[in-house]
Amino acid sequence: MRNLKLLVFMLAGTLMLSAQKAETPNFKYELGANINEMTITQGGTVVVATNDGLVGIKPGQDNLLFNFTDYGRVKPEELNFIPLSPYVMVGQTGFASLSSKKAVIDYMSGEILFTTESKGWKNVFTVDVMMPQNKLVVSGFQKGGGKAESVTPKVAVYDLGTGNEDYSFFLLKPGKVSMKYYAVTGKPLLLKDKLLIPTSQGIVAKSKSGETIWENDIKNVNWMTSDESEKDIYAFAATTNGKNTKIYKISANGASAWSDERKVKGSVTNFEILPQGLAVVSDVADSGAKGLNKLTASKAESKITMFSAATGEDLWEKAPKTKGYVQHFYIMDDGILFGVQSGGINKISFDGNTLFKKPLKTGENIHTMALTNQGMIYITDSDANVINLDTGESIWKKPIKYKRAKFVTSTYDKSHSRYLISTGEEMIAIDENSGDVSTLASYDFEEKENPTNLEVRDGGLLLTSDQNMMLLDFDGSERFHEYFRSPGKSALAVVLLAATAVASTAMAMDASARAGANKNYLGQYNSYGAQMDRAADMFSAIGTASFNEMAKRFKATAATENAQFILTKLDSGAGLVKVNKDSGVAEKEILLKDKKPDYKVDDFGGFLYYKANDKTIYAYDLKK
Repeated sequence: MRNLKLLVFMLAGTLMLSAQKAETPNFKYELGANINEMTITQGGTVVVATNDGLVGIKPGQDNLLFNFTDYGRVKPEELNFIPLSPYVMVGQTGFASLSSKKAVIDYMSGEILFTTESKGWKNVFTVDVMMPQNKLVVSGFQKGGGKAESVTPKVAVYDLGTGNEDYSFFLLKPGKVSMKYYAVTGKPLLLKDKLLIPTSQGIVAKSKSGETIWENDIKNVNWMTSDESEKDIYAFAATTNGKNTKIYKISANGASAWSDERKVKGSVTNFEILPQGLAVVSDVADSGAKGLNKLTASKAESKITMFSAATGEDLWEKAPKTKGYVQHFYIMDDGILFGVQSGGINKISFDGNTLFKKPLKTGENIHTMALTNQGMIYITDSDANVINLDTGESIWKKPIKYKRAKFVTSTYDKSHSRYLISTGEEMIAIDENSGDVSTLASYDFEEKENPTNLEVRDGGLLLTSDQNMMLLDFDGSERFHEYFRSPGKSALAVVLLAATAVASTAMAMDASARAGANKNYLGQYNSYGAQMDRAADMFSAIGTASFNEMAKRFKATAATENAQFILTKLDSGAGLVKVNKDSGVAEKEILLKDKKPDYKVDDFGGFLYYKANDKTIYAYDLKK
């Protein structure tokens, strides 16, 4: 949970409130327009939405990185931060949706890589960033070349490393009279030697020179994916009422590989191409039907299906029951392991047989499912256990039960071979070998807070929240408990609410990213560092200057790893205090003189960004 909060602070923005004069900052930025929203990106650049446009601030630089004013005021819902990339996309729709404008900005370099106006697009259907190819695929109507060309649907591919066009083509011959309307209906699929475009008339495959390789009549596809060989292609189309999804398999020549499409209930949220078949997870919403219609109503739950890749037939006589939404989904050597948000873990073989002796009952909201030396550990809001992945039986004597917690955080204490779980009011220690359980410590944080971070340090076990910091010795005895009164609970509530909301927006992906790009393999407990390294390696492989800069940031240690910054009431007003994690000593104060300050802390880069007034941002170097 410590790492989740870290990610929230890296990605989230807060609601903007008026402020007063603060003490002298290390950097001062005059934006020239009213500030509406501020976001610290994954790359460390601060992106600020103003009444005039979008502004970029680079840590440690005196001048603004960029000031994009082409579209005027940018609303929060018009921003799309592309996950695991240095790009932010701005999208605006004109009156009655008759026109649309898009821009793609590299927030690491400050370059404006694409705008519909600079590239001559008078209207666009779709604009999609393709990773890891680092390309931008645009469809719509482009100006120039004569009247016929300007009213003929066109597709172009741009290199995001340079912003230059790679190639482009029309979906039909300009000037050709046709009763068919070619609208791009979903996200194109960029393959090594061709680009597949889903349209209202079917899927069109084009070469890099713009020649039509093939086309078919599979209409209104939303997204596509392929196997590694790129010979087998799968297309997904939501039905008109949105209650079901059709799945098509397409051969390399564009022909249908199955005798008929396959249909699953709900929206596909996970799709894995396996040697044994096609694993599909789809989420079905509650239909809300009442009375007699309730007998045929849909319940809110996930469906898991296994199709034959060769024929598309359902390989399972009886699908596993979920009785809720699948929260965890992992491909194992011998089958599929899944955990349900409302509680429950089960494992099913690739041929549809249950591998556990019986479904495992758990508490709600499974925070963690991960591998350990003994088996798989799971942690929920109210229980924890390590189970044998072959049988589903407990390796410990019995599950660890505790009062349902408002906030659960956990870690592994390697030097003492134990798992530590904070339930908000107490810390539970579990011997990893025997499963013996003990209450290591009980605590009561001020302002009714629950610990949101649990960290093993050289000198003990650190528990922190927004206003509290506690260090326990390894035997559970208290070494210190420091409390810093919040300057105003209303301000605190605003910060937490906005952080959570914006983080969920920034991390949101479309269905194709969630289902087609998600590799569902169970990792080791506390493998966050390994995940960061993998992301850094991916950035390095793409190789542009911006991705290389992001790779360095992901491999770096957080600049504030030995200190926590807490908003509190100082002698002369509200401000931020820097507290040493090992001693609890306040080492530095930054006076903001604002009871409801609007600020953001970049834990990795070690900077505090503070809205000093409606048009000004102060930056403080926390490393000094």
